[in-house]
Amino acid sequence: MKKIATTPYDTAEHLRTPKEMALYLQACIEEANGDAAFIAKALGDIARANGMGQVANDAGLSRESLYKALSGDRIPGFDTVLKVLSALGLSLHAEPAIRSRR
Repeated sequence: MKKIATTPYDTAEHLRTPKEMALYLQACIEEANGDAAFIAKALGDIARANGMGQVANDAGLSRESLYKALSGDRIPGFDTVLKVLSALGLSLHAEPAIRSRR
């Protein structure tokens, strides 16, 4: 039987425009179900798409600490999230949640 060669899928390779990055982050927030590490990992994907070194520099963080914070293995501080969002040119928005009436 012939073996099929595969390569790992890397989300960062498919995030090309600021709009794609914002839509990806929004989708991840909606799917996270309160999992902050999942959202941090999504920010990590976006940061890698932009160049982790540049994002770290723009956020005023070391590259190593940024990799750790956005690995998905831990939950970064909210100040770190805000710095990274700013460095990525993304903003945080709030809107009323749609809740079912009982």
